[in-house]
Amino acid sequence: MNDFPAFMKNYKNKISSQSQYSKGIQGYVYDGADGSQMAFWTHEVDGISQEHAHDYDEYFVVVQGKYTVIIGGKKIPVGVGQEYCIPKGLAHAGEYIAGTRTIYAFGGKRVKREIEE
Repeated sequence: MNDFPAFMKNYKNKISSQSQYSKGIQGYVYDGADGSQMAFWTHEVDGISQEHAHDYDEYFVVVQGKYTVIIGGKKIPVGVGQEYCIPKGLAHAGEYIAGTRTIYAFGGKRVKREIEE
């Protein structure tokens, strides 16, 4: 597969571009009853995610392509099928290549939808 299935990309769950630290990505979000979120992102162009930190843990797995986590200037490549967990409060950035698809789990509310109900 080179894309997430259509049912995962419902326009009601589309992530607002204002909620992102990166440009050129398209994402969809699902909310947990405990305030956590799952996000599915497709990186449409090569790019970077600006350094930031969260007050909750962050986990992700690379489904396609490559994502490089940057922590304290150290680059940590994460390839297809690999996963990474970033503890809350840890400043991190990233680099990605076009075509990369990732699935994230956040221990808190990370993003807003483009259309908030």
